[in-house]
Amino acid sequence: MAAIRKPLSSPFSSSSAHSKNLKQSLKSCGVFLTNDLTDEVLKRARFSHGNPLQALEFFNYTGNRRGFYHTSFSLDTMLYMLGRSRMFKKMWEVLVETKHKDRSLITPRTLMVVLARIAKVCSVRETVECFKKFKKLVPEFDTACFNSLLRTLCQEKSMTDARNVYHKLKHSFEPNLQTFNILLSGWKSSEEAEGFFEEMRELGLKPDVVSYNCLIDVYSKNREMEKVFKVMEKMRDEEIWPDKITYTCVIGGFGLVGQPDNARDVLKEMKELGCYPDVAAYNAAIRNFCIAKRLGDANGLMEEMMSNGLSPNATTYNLFFRVFFWSSDLQNSWSLYGRMMYMGCLPNTQSCMFLIRLFRKLEKVDLALQLWNDMIERGFGSYILVSDVLFDLLCDMGKLTEAETCFLQMVEKGHKPSNVSFRRIKVLMELANKHEALKNLTEKMALFGSSIHLPESMDRSTVTSIRLESDSGTWMIQMWMDLTCKYAFGKMLVIAYKPPFKVKGLWLFHRQKITQVIMTWNSMIGIGLISLMRIKKSA
Repeated sequence: MAAIRKPLSSPFSSSSAHSKNLKQSLKSCGVFLTNDLTDEVLKRARFSHGNPLQALEFFNYTGNRRGFYHTSFSLDTMLYMLGRSRMFKKMWEVLVETKHKDRSLITPRTLMVVLARIAKVCSVRETVECFKKFKKLVPEFDTACFNSLLRTLCQEKSMTDARNVYHKLKHSFEPNLQTFNILLSGWKSSEEAEGFFEEMRELGLKPDVVSYNCLIDVYSKNREMEKVFKVMEKMRDEEIWPDKITYTCVIGGFGLVGQPDNARDVLKEMKELGCYPDVAAYNAAIRNFCIAKRLGDANGLMEEMMSNGLSPNATTYNLFFRVFFWSSDLQNSWSLYGRMMYMGCLPNTQSCMFLIRLFRKLEKVDLALQLWNDMIERGFGSYILVSDVLFDLLCDMGKLTEAETCFLQMVEKGHKPSNVSFRRIKVLMELANKHEALKNLTEKMALFGSSIHLPESMDRSTVTSIRLESDSGTWMIQMWMDLTCKYAFGKMLVIAYKPPFKVKGLWLFHRQKITQVIMTWNSMIGIGLISLMRIKKSA
């Protein structure tokens, strides 16, 4: 596995040299590539945020072998990685090739994976147009595909969008019970959910436990606990017994009405009825106590959960991380992180963001770097999101060497740092005269297809003018990047048309004190963009 995984971690798969190295590594490793092994490699590449182009090389190499056919899992995982990186053209190429080789691999789940990635960055209309393209790809373009579209819209867009698309396309498909269960889930309005519930009955579809759970969830979120209990009574009358999800919704509802103790009693009731709580049910009860700032009771529930043989997941820990972040509790945050790692529960992206934002707020560089190194070593969290906050901290604290190291580690993992982070590191390197290091980083960014250019040098007399057209006229923005001053650069947003002006967004380096700021701004408008023109160091 290590021999296969190593080529997938190299950053730049677009070059022919890396493509050859990958094929040579796969041939020389002496491992027979079965479907199970291929699935596992792609799964690891996905969850470690591996390079999608290298993963595609591996996917194509294995798929081109005589007699080898990918599984639906491999196909869906590969499409997810490409979609996450917004490589939609390559995603469609993989789908067309799969259609010609084995059309049965393209399932409704495949459709949902693709549409979910598209819906994140495209409009509802464009998402529906992509859905219609699948008519030529899937073996059967039926209600299951229609349900995949509706589920995607519910998750990535809004329930209103899903409702509108349903009414527009429902005559082209035959809605079933799953269709209405999808449409019932996620509504904030009780009236909307009740409307779909009635329409389902009018079509002769009998609601199941999932249907009732969706209705209970809506009532719970709207703090309508009396309606919740009426629905549960109706379920028992129809001999539809509440399950773990039912009780989890009720626990959440008690939390919203400020009754965490009643929610804990529901856990006891579940055990008495033989419906033993799972991790999600415990998390709902723990969340209630965290919201009420009763961390002792929350910890007690987590201990109870573990004594019942259930392991806390990342969501469980995030409930505590959230409280510790808002209270700036560094000690408990770091202690909980250590416990989390010791228990073998890897943090997810939300966990990492709570921690790195706390370190940023409290200017704890050492802890931030330790978290980053754990991410690099263990392969958890989103490098892109965490790195933006990390680079912001390192640049503010003047840790240019550490920023360069983290930048290169990220590139080595095959992830492109954001342009904002790169620009900030670049300016600092220009100020520090680290031209060789800057050249190296620029070359790395160029391999990702980046085209970032800043002037090589600017003297005090240099002024760049940019004209922006707007409804209120033409704004003249004059930008002076006086790098010889070595204190600050950037843009500011000024609000007001007369003194005192409110200034936001000043970008400072090394926390130098400002004694003079010369600004240009259009006095004819109330809100204008201006630029920092000159800053002198205080005496």
